Amino acid sequence: MPVLWHVEFHLHTRASPDGWTRPEDVGRLARQRGLHRVFVTDHNTLAGARRAMAASDLVLPGLELKTQEGEFLAYFVREPVPAGLPPLEALEALRGQGAFVALPHPTDPWRGRWQEDTLRRVLPLVDAVEVWNGRTRSRRANQKAAALARTFGKLRLVGSDAHLPAEIGRCRVLLPPFSDPESLAQALRHAVFLYKPSPLWVHLGSRLATLMHKLSLWRA
Repeated sequence: MPVLWHVEFHLHTRASPDGWTRPEDVGRLARQRGLHRVFVTDHNTLAGARRAMAASDLVLPGLELKTQEGEFLAYFVREPVPAGLPPLEALEALRGQGAFVALPHPTDPWRGRWQEDTLRRVLPLVDAVEVWNGRTRSRRANQKAAALARTFGKLRLVGSDAHLPAEIGRCRVLLPPFSDPESLAQALRHAVFLYKPSPLWVHLGSRLATLMHKLSLWRA
């Protein structure tokens, strides 16, 4: 067993409306990239995570939940939570099932915009901030996310936000092994980050995936 696991914290499958990767392929691809664990964090559903977990013991359950403003990343989620709730209500529902909760790309001007006052109320209540998102086109936005984590004393993580197979593992966290939200929080205190931005063409891949879904050309 390695001293440090390589972990992908932000990955979407075809269970997301803009995802390309088959859930059953996630574990195999993760192993090929040298990952020891990967959280599947589809948009507003656990269906992809459950299928991926059934196919590989490398996969852990996650969720990217859209609220009335921004989004939450939740890890070790047991049950889905409805999308579109007020942020604090959504956070309470995730907390109620013991999930570890992070803010993904909280300052990205193109995705999940938070009102400033809401963001300031939410930050003290989450566990971590995603300080580098591989799909965030603005380096400044990632820098602002890191500054928020420092200001509020939050744990940090990075994620590829992989929607295509080629993105898996581009942004990874090296940390001690963990098995639940509590040990994950402890492990992140010793984390090392390896990350690089995804090329712009991946956004075209997501648009094509969205079209494939709309045309029902592949099974979710």
